[in-house]
Amino acid sequence: MTAIRVLLADDQALLRSAFRVLVDSEPDMEVVAEASDGAEAVRLARAERADVVLMDIRMPGTDGLAATRLICADPALAGVRVVMLTTFEVDEYVVQSLRAGASGFLGKGSEPEELLNAIRVAAAGEALLSPAATKGLIARFLAQGDGDDDRDPARAERLDALTVREREVLVQVAGGHSNDEIAERLEVSPLTVKTHVNRAMAKLGARDRAQLVVIAYESGLVRPRTE
Repeated sequence: MTAIRVLLADDQALLRSAFRVLVDSEPDMEVVAEASDGAEAVRLARAERADVVLMDIRMPGTDGLAATRLICADPALAGVRVVMLTTFEVDEYVVQSLRAGASGFLGKGSEPEELLNAIRVAAAGEALLSPAATKGLIARFLAQGDGDDDRDPARAERLDALTVREREVLVQVAGGHSNDEIAERLEVSPLTVKTHVNRAMAKLGARDRAQLVVIAYESGLVRPRTE
């Protein structure tokens, strides 16, 4: 089994050390490099062939947001997954990170098992977006705006390529539901759901499930609930 190659990007050396000890204690993952700012993170992601980057949002110089954009826009780094680390889960920068291509986010106060699970989930190409996170953060910031000004007409048109069932699955993905949950809701098999998700990703040019969530909101397919 090939170990998941993890890059730590945080300006706090103590935090990086703690993460390194935790990650290196697992048999299926290893820390391949550490970066103290975004520019270094981008360089090391290329040099060390990282699979997952744990990226702090706020760093001096090139911050985590800019670094995420650079990594996710680089075709040579198409297989790299970025997980944003944030002090506060409800953070507008996290939404910008998701738009830039990050696979999800994790609070710095998360339990060790949550961090390790996040790395495995991201490496598998899944999205770190729970239903609560999706409703509380994506709906609050990504779809926030006056009227339809924030909608992306180009992405709305791209939805025309989806079948009716793929649209239904996309709505469920945007709600933060897993394949098993979607399968139960739509009364189909999890494998069928996975097939629809993969086809939707291919048609919409999405890197992973997190990008599907972004597209669903930006296109106006899914709208936030007003509590």
